[in-house]
Amino acid sequence: MERSPGEGPSPMDQPSAPSDPTDQPPAAHAKLDPGSGGQPAGPGAAGEALAVLTSFGRRLLVLIPVYLAGAVGLSVGFVLFGLALYLGWRRVRDEKERSLRAARQLLDDEEQLTAKTLYMSHRELPAWVSFPDVEKAEWLNKIVAQVWPFLGQYMEKLLAETVAPAVRGSNPHLQTFTFTRVELGEKPLRIIGVKVHPGQRKEQILLDLNISYVGDVQIDVEVKKYFCKAGVKGMQLHGVLRVILEPLIGDLPIVGAVSMFFIRRPTLDINWTGMTNLLDIPGLSSLSDTMIMDSIAAFLVLPNRLLVPLVPDLQDVAQLRSPLPRGIIRIHLLAARGLSSKDKYVKGLIEGKSDPYALVRLGTQTFCSRVIDEELNPQWEETYEVMVHEVPGQEIEVEVFDKDPDKDDFLGRMKLDVGKVLQAGVLDDWFPLQGGQGQVHLRLEWLSLLSDAEKLEQVLQWNRGVSSRPEPPSAAILVVYLDRAQDLPLKKGNKEPNPMVQLSIQDVTQESKAVYSTNCPVWEEAFRFFLQDPQSQELDVQVKDDSRALTLGALTLPLARLLTAPELTLDQWFQLSSSGPNSRLYIKLVMRILYLDSSEIRFPTVPGSPGAWDVDSESPQRGSSVDAPPRPSHTTPDSQFGTEHVLRIHVLEAQDLIAKDRFLGGLVKGKSDPYVKLKLAGRSFRSHVVREDLNPRWNEVFEVIVTSVPGQELEVEVFDKDLDKDDFLGRCKVSLTTVLNSGFLDEWLTLEDVPSGRLHLRLERLTPRPTAAELEEVLQVNSLIQTQKSAELAAALLSVYMERAEDLPLRKGTKPPNPYATVTVGDISHKTKTVSQTSAPIWDESASFLIRKPHTESLELQVRGEGTGLLGSLSLPLSELLVADQLCLDRWFTLSSGQGQVLLRAQLGILVSQHSGVEAHSYSHSSSSLSEEPELWGGPPHITSSAPELRQRLTHVDSPLEAPAGPLGQVKLTVWYYSEERKLVSIVHGCRALRQNGRDPPDPYVSLLLLPDKNRGTKRKTSQKKRTLSPEFNERFEWELPLDEALRRKLDVSVKSNSSFMSRERELLGKVQLDLAETDLSQGVARW
Repeated sequence: MERSPGEGPSPMDQPSAPSDPTDQPPAAHAKLDPGSGGQPAGPGAAGEALAVLTSFGRRLLVLIPVYLAGAVGLSVGFVLFGLALYLGWRRVRDEKERSLRAARQLLDDEEQLTAKTLYMSHRELPAWVSFPDVEKAEWLNKIVAQVWPFLGQYMEKLLAETVAPAVRGSNPHLQTFTFTRVELGEKPLRIIGVKVHPGQRKEQILLDLNISYVGDVQIDVEVKKYFCKAGVKGMQLHGVLRVILEPLIGDLPIVGAVSMFFIRRPTLDINWTGMTNLLDIPGLSSLSDTMIMDSIAAFLVLPNRLLVPLVPDLQDVAQLRSPLPRGIIRIHLLAARGLSSKDKYVKGLIEGKSDPYALVRLGTQTFCSRVIDEELNPQWEETYEVMVHEVPGQEIEVEVFDKDPDKDDFLGRMKLDVGKVLQAGVLDDWFPLQGGQGQVHLRLEWLSLLSDAEKLEQVLQWNRGVSSRPEPPSAAILVVYLDRAQDLPLKKGNKEPNPMVQLSIQDVTQESKAVYSTNCPVWEEAFRFFLQDPQSQELDVQVKDDSRALTLGALTLPLARLLTAPELTLDQWFQLSSSGPNSRLYIKLVMRILYLDSSEIRFPTVPGSPGAWDVDSESPQRGSSVDAPPRPSHTTPDSQFGTEHVLRIHVLEAQDLIAKDRFLGGLVKGKSDPYVKLKLAGRSFRSHVVREDLNPRWNEVFEVIVTSVPGQELEVEVFDKDLDKDDFLGRCKVSLTTVLNSGFLDEWLTLEDVPSGRLHLRLERLTPRPTAAELEEVLQVNSLIQTQKSAELAAALLSVYMERAEDLPLRKGTKPPNPYATVTVGDISHKTKTVSQTSAPIWDESASFLIRKPHTESLELQVRGEGTGLLGSLSLPLSELLVADQLCLDRWFTLSSGQGQVLLRAQLGILVSQHSGVEAHSYSHSSSSLSEEPELWGGPPHITSSAPELRQRLTHVDSPLEAPAGPLGQVKLTVWYYSEERKLVSIVHGCRALRQNGRDPPDPYVSLLLLPDKNRGTKRKTSQKKRTLSPEFNERFEWELPLDEALRRKLDVSVKSNSSFMSRERELLGKVQLDLAETDLSQGVARW
């Protein structure tokens, strides 16, 4: 820490002798007066006499309790107890003061102490001595130090004008409460380090501030009515404060709001004054600090957070103040082994065992296991569920203790970042205990939050087969955002109530804060519940006065109502019963289904069994008889199997929408914030919101699997996004039969039920084709027409028919199971019906899935027994289908458990678009070589299509000869202009035959620059590939600029490599320039 020139040496630079001037003889400090003959000044002698008398008086006061005890005839035990109490208070007080002095000295002389610890001189530490991901922020500390006095003025004003009136109004006995002194002192809060978490989400900035406050703060309060004075003099606070800047917006001040919270409970130490000196008595000291920390945790420790909006009319304020959890972790506390023995008998001569129990924590969520008596290898077998709000940052902590009558002995601790559970999906391992010996066995499962109820039945059936204690496993969570109430009834005498809310689900009840003296309270609080069965449970809401004796209103809401709501969400006013005629409550309820992705679980194949899906069809069938019919070798699906189509819905834009936003009570007319909702074939989709635009442009693509059943319609509705209820902007319908018959529809549709407005839709029917020859072309076209707002487009349709299974394992060796099957591709699953008590079920069901990357995705099938768990599983990579005849596999597959087989048909169909608007050609004979000097890359050679109907497809033009590669290698690019988005698009596919200059291969990446601009605004670069001469990138880049401006640019393509680990220099491997004026940008050209 730097010191200004005017400051003296630090305490660490002083000699060890006492340096306090009061410890020196008075004569050493007495100034000689020239006019007095060198005699000491009179006031100094008087001060010394007064100090002696004061010291004598204090010692005399100590004897007063002894005298009073004798005068009233009390036992000497009272005197000894009071003396012990005083000595304990004095010891606690001295320890706090020593701790404060040490902490202040450390902060004031951080640099000198660090240098001494490292046996270095007092010069500044070198720049390379730092943590790799935590940065020092001395510049920020200097700003805080300068702002600190003004912050003190603000705090004094806040406490006097806001807090004090609130305290006086909360209780009649505190009518004379006042702050008599508010000083933050001269020691400001310090930020020890700053850690930035990049790449979490693009719309937020996430910082971790390691703060340390060792302050000489002094705050005194007084209740004059009772002559009571109290206060705080000195405080320590240490912790990690997370600051989230979100959402990032395209207007000043760029950041919409700031959220702050402590990830874990900070440490706190307070020096009390006045009547609160009693809180420094042993036993009360830790209790008082704990109570204050509980208050801070209820305000600033996860899941609670402080939100400061920076812009008016911020959307989704409740979501920012109390966001949904990132996920749920199901913690199975199974066992421990090798624990240390803490119980001793006969004064330690006989060593016993331990009585272990475990504390499981995540943030403010704490669970305690049962105690296992006399056991060093306990088996708990308990399950807990915790909500995870921040990844990374939060940690699962397990502490193991030995239960004793007096003080429990510590046996060890383990910590694990929740990010590792999220990455693994399921983590089952023995974890070593720190600070002790032994290991603890945990199984950790990451449960994702699903916003639809499709998999609820699957989750409920899974949970029925899971044994869990002390509570059954949860199937969902419910988050209740309690906003406000209106027109609540008054108390007797027409007095304003102090309303609070009790929310209950079965035997779990949570309470809101009380809002004083109002019948229109605003709470703005969030509550979270675990649900075992949302289909049968109810939410009970009671609005009461803070005395709990008077009920102001009630509401009972069946949670099954949420299961049919869009995105499992209800956001509206609810009328209260047993209340006033206009009494109502505004709440938002959000339900999420807890889903364990079973694809994360891998089951090994039994050694010696056939392959994962290879089966010897000639092997004898177990349990067969001569009278049994022969086992079928292929499936027999109905005629409708595999006849589905895919409808690609392109929502382009709208015009002349009506304005719904009003300001200043309707005097000022605004615009609208429109979005589109689509409904078709039981599926619903929603576009993003375009802010303040009556002619919005969405340019989003949605895909849905449809059948040829007549009478189906695509329902389209346009809404204006608002804080409370979205306004209706119009609707239209399109007959699905029309689109399926014509194959393509591109129209402006007039919006109905509104004065004006029309919507531009483009609909295309995609029919699956049983050939893989066009797959690469489809993938390239999809990458070219992909929009930033849309999900990745499907390249194929997978149809799966599950006919039957045989030879499934029996329950407990004798009873047949109740089997069902689940088929999963990506995050989409289909569950068959359950067949009762058979090891050879016949399901006769089919399902279809959209496939985006057939080369890498796989079909996961699990056969389960209701109440018995997993019976077998199968993993079928879709790459197997790509090489199969007609892209179809139809046979028996062996389950990975080694016992049981399933008969299914899996067929793939490639989705070829005839109306993509892309003329892309792939040339194998043209080449673009890299050179050290830039060379111009001209336009592609002219190719004449042999058939007009193939203009929308990628065309291969093969040549027997290929131009030789350049001396530095080649780069493969696709460059075109996307007129729909008004963007120049470039796809960097890869490089080949790069030159190796050193002993090791380079770490190449590609840098793109639009000349003549050389600023960061036009610069793009790919990710870096390690140690390769033929890297593959397949990365897409865009530049927003008009077509005429793009034709005046040159695209500079440079292939570079990091020269060394410690250097920022980049080695140029090769370079090429593309003159866009000489390139036909209407065609997507993939060229080497």
